[in-house]
Amino acid sequence: MRSLTITWTLWSRGWAFVEVADDQGEAEVLASYVTDGPEQFLYAMARLALGDEEAHAELEGEPQVYRWFFRRDGAEVDIRLVVADDAGASASSGTVLWSGRHTITALARSALRAFDRITHELGEETYAAQWGRPFPRNELEVLRTAMRAHGGSTSTPDITG
Repeated sequence: MRSLTITWTLWSRGWAFVEVADDQGEAEVLASYVTDGPEQFLYAMARLALGDEEAHAELEGEPQVYRWFFRRDGAEVDIRLVVADDAGASASSGTVLWSGRHTITALARSALRAFDRITHELGEETYAAQWGRPFPRNELEVLRTAMRAHGGSTSTPDITG
């Protein structure tokens, strides 16, 4: 399997760069705090770990919308990151910015690592002040619990690199 990394970097008040990368390519999008994008993303990972065949999440880019589509195939997940002109665009419209196929465990670990890095580097209070919404602690713990149920490790020892 190719390596997968997801990063979530606060840029300015209410804005974050979200990057996904593997050995085949990468994409970076600019997300706004106006929707619950981080929460949707973490819950999508948890649903996949618990056995759902499909999940999705949206990040608002004002005016663009970035949509994550996940389709489970056994222990692996086909992932697409799509940009559409605005949130009113149909789910089937848009341009694929990145796609990949990774195990559920690799995908969930990448998501956990991204948000664990935030707590390590900024702390939850600074995140909330910079993002404009509370840190998604509940959603992160739901994902951790789902990974335990799935049998994957929930530790993220390498949060600094």
